[in-house]
Amino acid sequence: MDEGHDAAMISDAQRWRARDLAVLWHPCTQMREHDADESLAALPLLPVARAEGAWLVGHDGSRTLDAVSSWWTNLHGHAEPRIAEAIARQARTLEHVILAGCSHPPAVELAERLLALSPTQAGRAPLAKVFYADNGSAGVEVALKMAFHWHRNRGDEPRRTRFVALENGYHGETLGALSVGDIPLYRRTYAPLLAEALFAPSPDAYLARDGQDAADCAEDAADALARLFDDHPGEICALILEPRVQCAGGMRMHHPVYLRRARELCDVHGVFLIADEIAVGFGRTGTLFACEQAPGDARAGGTGIQPDFLCLSKGLTGGFLPLAAVLTTQAVYDGFLDDSRERAFLHSHSYTGNPLACAAALASLDIFDTDAVLARNRGTARRMAALAAPMGDLPHVADVRQAGMIVAFELSRDGDRRTPLDPGLRAGLRAYRCALERGVLLRPLGDVLYWMPPYCIDDAELDLLAETTRAAILAATRCA
Repeated sequence: MDEGHDAAMISDAQRWRARDLAVLWHPCTQMREHDADESLAALPLLPVARAEGAWLVGHDGSRTLDAVSSWWTNLHGHAEPRIAEAIARQARTLEHVILAGCSHPPAVELAERLLALSPTQAGRAPLAKVFYADNGSAGVEVALKMAFHWHRNRGDEPRRTRFVALENGYHGETLGALSVGDIPLYRRTYAPLLAEALFAPSPDAYLARDGQDAADCAEDAADALARLFDDHPGEICALILEPRVQCAGGMRMHHPVYLRRARELCDVHGVFLIADEIAVGFGRTGTLFACEQAPGDARAGGTGIQPDFLCLSKGLTGGFLPLAAVLTTQAVYDGFLDDSRERAFLHSHSYTGNPLACAAALASLDIFDTDAVLARNRGTARRMAALAAPMGDLPHVADVRQAGMIVAFELSRDGDRRTPLDPGLRAGLRAYRCALERGVLLRPLGDVLYWMPPYCIDDAELDLLAETTRAAILAATRCA
């Protein structure tokens, strides 16, 4: 490639940056950080022309490894041809139709398959109905409203109007979802608009006291949840939690015994359990759904717990199109059947059950079957563990943790869990810039770096990811 062509491609990338910043307001971004002067405080904007596999390709021909699966959505790789073809095929037949009063095969077939794959638990009636929404936050809103409305329809417990959520949890940024979230950066500004939830201690294993292991920490948190339930008899309609990993809260992970305890407590107190598997579903933590990892009750046998509501999105379509699904029980569904429309669930989205998105989701589920994805992921996760382990010896790494295809590196001063890095150091931004310069997209959560790559990532790409992460950690903490 000659110098003139190189210059033309570089200037093309620069033109796209300029056009973008002239008209777009980016999500989850302080736009001042996209400063054109490329100062140390600037957040580089990466124009992407196309993508393939685990790679993003820029207008200048540069290739950047997508280590975060484009906000945790991409499962099988960018531009996966089988999903692309399924969407194209569906687009030639039916692109969309109103789902109120109409039906179409992709919506029906996807609901059937999701219900067949959903977590089950001995002695419980299986999940039996699917309600579609447009995105993860909308799916959470659906589950919250259904849980509240079901109790209201019953009429015998009018005080069940409150939700319990976990400290450090995140469930989206619409007002209902924010109400059950506990990350101040997202919540604080809108606090006057939010419903008042009850927050239980997180089972986060990073918070374990000296001498405790992850299971001890989870049991302590479950005991605190029991006390909270006892303190609010007849007031709580649902508990919402992220099974196994609190993703936006810094990829904090907990022992699955907490899930079993939470399920038992909800049953004792007549409270619905909402499992937000929007980020962790579809194989991210090692099983298709994280709820499957809960240890079984010795009396019932088996493993895994079944929630009353299962919220799915992100990887549902393999990362191609927005779609959410809320799975629930026949008993919940039956609670809305009545001659009165006020007792019906009237929540709606214009693109509910969009045929293109449903077709993408069906194609993604087919890939799980044909490619033995979960088995392959177990091998990839072992490779990720081996590459991540040496990072724990770096001076300012307090913790290296993993749940399946998710690995996180917690940075702190001198590796002391009680001493965070100076916020003025802007370690996350430094790490982000260093990784981007080396051709890897890492998007830290504060002072936590993490890997959540597409499942197609190969050994050479993992080696690049590990080498780059090490360099990024060193660059981020050089002045600590």
